[in-house]
Order: sequence, then C-alpha cells, then structure tokens
Amino acid sequence: MPHVLAKLKNVPLEIIKAILEKDKAFHVSQGMYLEYLWQNADDENEVQFLFRIDNLEKTKAIIHQLHSEALVQDPTANLPEMTYLK
Repeated sequence: MPHVLAKLKNVPLEIIKAILEKDKAFHVSQGMYLEYLWQNADDENEVQFLFRIDNLEKTKAIIHQLHSEALVQDPTANLPEMTYLK
C-alpha cells in the first residue's frame, strides 16, 4: 500500500490539525487517508503527517499541481516536503 509522508516546518501542530480536518473530505475524494500526525520531538517547529494513498502516480500529480498553484500565488509559500513511499 503506498503512502506519502509530509514534513512541514514553522507551522504549529494545532494549525496543521485544523487544516487537515478542514481538508479531510477533499483528501478522501482524492484517495488520500490521513493515518498519523506527529510533532518532531527534537524540533518543535516541525510536524510530519502520513497519508495512506490509493494511487501513487495520481497523488503525485495532484500534489504537484496544488503546490505549483500555491507557488504561483505566493512564491515564498511554506509547503510541505513530500516523500512518496511504496
């Protein structure tokens, strides 16, 4: 089963929790299911979250599109670093 691990810095855990909850229906519609959310024990400014995904290539394409659009809007946008796992 493929997964995608996201690492994001400089956003508080509570804000990420709220954003992920707000976006849950969209994520599910795209075959992405949040499994875990962690705060880095050694770096409080870093959170990581893991999605189980239905289709690796589809998820890569969606994330690439969304991140590209975000960077057009704001070239300095704070976007998560994505690691795709199979």
